[in-house]
Amino acid sequence: MIDVVDYVSYLNLFFAVITMEKLSLDIAGEITLNESPGSSLKKWREIFGITQTELANFLKVTPSTISDYEGNRRKSPGVCVIRRFVNAIIEIDRQRGGWVTKKFKTEKVSDAYELHDFSSPMDAWEFVKRIDGKVLTNEDMMKKAKIYAFTIVDSMKAILDLPANEFIKIYGSTTERALIFTNVSMGRSPMVAIRVTELKPSIVVLHNVSELDKVAKRLSEVERVPLITTLLPVDEIKKRLTEKK
Repeated sequence: MIDVVDYVSYLNLFFAVITMEKLSLDIAGEITLNESPGSSLKKWREIFGITQTELANFLKVTPSTISDYEGNRRKSPGVCVIRRFVNAIIEIDRQRGGWVTKKFKTEKVSDAYELHDFSSPMDAWEFVKRIDGKVLTNEDMMKKAKIYAFTIVDSMKAILDLPANEFIKIYGSTTERALIFTNVSMGRSPMVAIRVTELKPSIVVLHNVSELDKVAKRLSEVERVPLITTLLPVDEIKKRLTEKK
């Protein structure tokens, strides 16, 4: 008779392996198809929180080699290089406890939000420009903000459908993203939720908000997260953010 504990452990291991294999394929596929593979290499290295030196030491190459690939100063990486890179960042993460890889285990199950990833990071000011946004707070933080992705969150659906412990799923693979909240009145609920989860996005965008709540403004200042508003239709926002410039 199979021991229940052993069986559960086996299932956990099985799904962990499946998750890593799918993640590896997704990363490799993105790098291969990207017109600027170096930007994609850099994006994933930074998402996994690995420095060029750490990656170089693991791969037994010089940091300048990593820099050259990321800067597209070497010929486009082949299959072997991409495989080594992907295996390296996942193994380094595993040695650290697998915290980044674990973020990919839970599938999106709610239509309260949409996750979108960029192939390379976008400058925060460029992001604001594309959505015809207006920066309301923490303008000094905009220069250093990196945006690797964005999530469109239907605030009402999120409140009704997502348990508190599920809210972190809106961050997807990285917190270095823009959270765009729709169906918002004055912006208090999104900022309170961000405060409670203790996870900070790069920027927060409030859609179609004419008057900003004082508490939302104060929480934004305390958390040091730039708060932006836009009146652009949601479909147009998605179109502008996903089209190539």
